[in-house]
Amino acid sequence: MPPKRSAEAVRRSSRRTSNKSQYFEASETEESDPPPKKRRGRPPKKQVERIPSEDVYEEEPVQEPEEENGDDDDEDAPPPKRRGRPPKKQTKREPSEDVYEEEPEQELGDENDDDEDEDDEDAPPKITVIPVEKLRDTDGVDYEDFNVHKNTLLFLRDLKANNKRPWLKSHDGEYRRALKDWNSFVERTSESIIEADETIPELPVKDLTFRIHRDIRFSKDPTPYKPHFSAAWSRTGRKGPYACYYIHCEPKSSFIGGGLWCPDAGQMQKLRASIDERPNRWRRVLNDQDFKRVFLPKAASKSDPEAALLAFAEKNKSNALKTKPKGFVAEHRDIELLKLRNFTIGTQIDDDVLSADDAQDKISDIIRPMVEYITFLNSIVMPDPDADDDSDDDGDDDGDDDGDDDGDDDGDSE
Repeated sequence: MPPKRSAEAVRRSSRRTSNKSQYFEASETEESDPPPKKRRGRPPKKQVERIPSEDVYEEEPVQEPEEENGDDDDEDAPPPKRRGRPPKKQTKREPSEDVYEEEPEQELGDENDDDEDEDDEDAPPKITVIPVEKLRDTDGVDYEDFNVHKNTLLFLRDLKANNKRPWLKSHDGEYRRALKDWNSFVERTSESIIEADETIPELPVKDLTFRIHRDIRFSKDPTPYKPHFSAAWSRTGRKGPYACYYIHCEPKSSFIGGGLWCPDAGQMQKLRASIDERPNRWRRVLNDQDFKRVFLPKAASKSDPEAALLAFAEKNKSNALKTKPKGFVAEHRDIELLKLRNFTIGTQIDDDVLSADDAQDKISDIIRPMVEYITFLNSIVMPDPDADDDSDDDGDDDGDDDGDDDGDDDGDSE
């Protein structure tokens, strides 16, 4: 249908349309009227009635009769469809049983907390007073640098029984006195070790001693302190790639030892290559009489050189491999040595050894038989640039290798 014209448009058109035909003569008044002005631009397009297509979605003509029918028809008729995407259905979310809502209680708690915070700000700071215990009596025995005082051993014994921070704070004076005694003993012992092994340099005490505090971040053991004092001597101190000498001071568990503890992958490769290619060097070092007497007493009375190797492997079996290492056969002659991941030795000592007046002499008697072994390990993992291989040892090793091959052939023939 054509659009309806407004009343104002009808009035304007009536003014412009003449009342008389053009065939009649115009009067004077009519001739005085000017002709209508022509409009510029394009003539208006004829409005054609548009027939709604089936594809076009329009519901306006249908809505008009629905409004006239009344409320009953509106309730029965379906709602008009809208253009575009239909709106998403808003589903009512039911509260889950797992949701824990305590808003009223939390608000009350927050108010109480605010009140408590205000009270805490006004209140004086809380101070925890830990009484400091008196120092233990020395019984007339002075602290010397050549040995460990008996009070130091007693302090370590009490620390093991009361391994807690408040206890150590209350015995801070005793701890500092024991630590000073241990540091002076380590400094004096360095002279004895340097005298036995010239490759050990003179280093400050802090580079030799281990801290008493434990790192419990990744440990299941919550005890904060070690119940012992310890120190290590090597070419780089307690840290580094070199084999070291080690002294452990703990009541009823003191010992002196040395070697390589958990060497890295590169060092392990060198050690296993040495065991495979130079087996006689290992037999010669481990079968030294003084070395076996101090560190391998079970093999000291045996003349078989293999007994020392088995005793050495027994001492280091705690974290050894269960099977053969990669690149070696299970029937290897020294498979027990190849499985090792630690190359350490040690001997337990009585507490009186460290607290005796001749403690330095007794320590030197244990350190000297170990010097050749420590030097041997360093020649494998950290060889000197100007060091040459011993031709005699090479010849012996070659002869032993030939003998081993013959033995293997005999075993296969059997």
